[in-house]
Amino acid sequence: MPLKTTVYLDAEDYRRLKAIARAEGKPPASLVRQAVAEFAEKYGKKRKPRSLGSGHSGRGDLSERTEELLKGLAKRR
Repeated sequence: MPLKTTVYLDAEDYRRLKAIARAEGKPPASLVRQAVAEFAEKYGKKRKPRSLGSGHSGRGDLSERTEELLKGLAKRR
């Protein structure tokens, strides 16, 4: 379900937004939603966990301690 919000834009930005919307044949709000969705996709991704036990760590016990080291990892944000 879409949510409603208010966004304040500089007059020049709003003028350009309306011109782009007119050229695209879309309402300005549609372009704002598209821009927000693209921004959220680019910057809102969750970090991937770092790999444990790969490469040369200099520690010989990582493979034996994998479960202990990974415990609770999925709960972090």
